[in-house]
Amino acid sequence: MAVSLKSLGIERLGIEERLTLVEEIWDSIAADSAAVPLTEAQRTELDRRIAEHEANPDDVVPWEEIKTSITERLKK
Repeated sequence: MAVSLKSLGIERLGIEERLTLVEEIWDSIAADSAAVPLTEAQRTELDRRIAEHEANPDDVVPWEEIKTSITERLKK
């Protein structure tokens, strides 16, 4: 059986619960990041983003602010 939202019952979760699940899934993938090597394009983009951040370290938006914004948009 293929894994899907329906087969796992994920479609029955609320938005906040699904966002939390996405975070948990992403964290589990990040923990195994060595198992998924980066392409050269991905490495180049990460290097560009790191350089941008180092040049402008105060130009950031906290994750909680982004999460709240997304949650509010999804409620509309």
